Amino acid sequence: MKRRHPIIRFFSHLVSNPWQVKRHFSVAALRNIEQAIEASEKTHAGEIRFVVEAGLHPLEILNKKTPKKRALELFGRLNIWDTELNNGVLIYLLLADRDVEIVADRGIHHHVGNEGWEHICQAMEALFRRGEFEAGVLLGIEKIGAILAQHSVLIGVNKNEVSNKPVIL
Repeated sequence: MKRRHPIIRFFSHLVSNPWQVKRHFSVAALRNIEQAIEASEKTHAGEIRFVVEAGLHPLEILNKKTPKKRALELFGRLNIWDTELNNGVLIYLLLADRDVEIVADRGIHHHVGNEGWEHICQAMEALFRRGEFEAGVLLGIEKIGAILAQHSVLIGVNKNEVSNKPVIL
């Protein structure tokens, strides 16, 4: 994703509000995303979590916090890293930057690598640019689920270690 000028970035975050998330993700869309995660997780032993954030605090922008750094922070804060098989995956969307980041635990990341995740992010961002936010997230879940199904094995009862409910910040 092409980075914007710091002043433009600062003001886009300054004016960002939670209502922007609601504008792009209706209650029905969030429910569809949750159901897609649940359905995906029935096919593999991985854990997927979706987080969408309208914008960062202006001080975080002045300190040059990137979407990737914020995604890593949330990966830890939401305990996505703490799954038994080390195969949690976070999809993080920062609306003010029009940027999506995927952070995966080591149990699955070594199979995919940064380029693999970036490829999925680019496909999602293409849909976001067309205003198809729900479709973009559902595509990401589908692609991540396929990777998890290919590289993880269902072990016994597939327990849900991480909530499937989308997080709105």
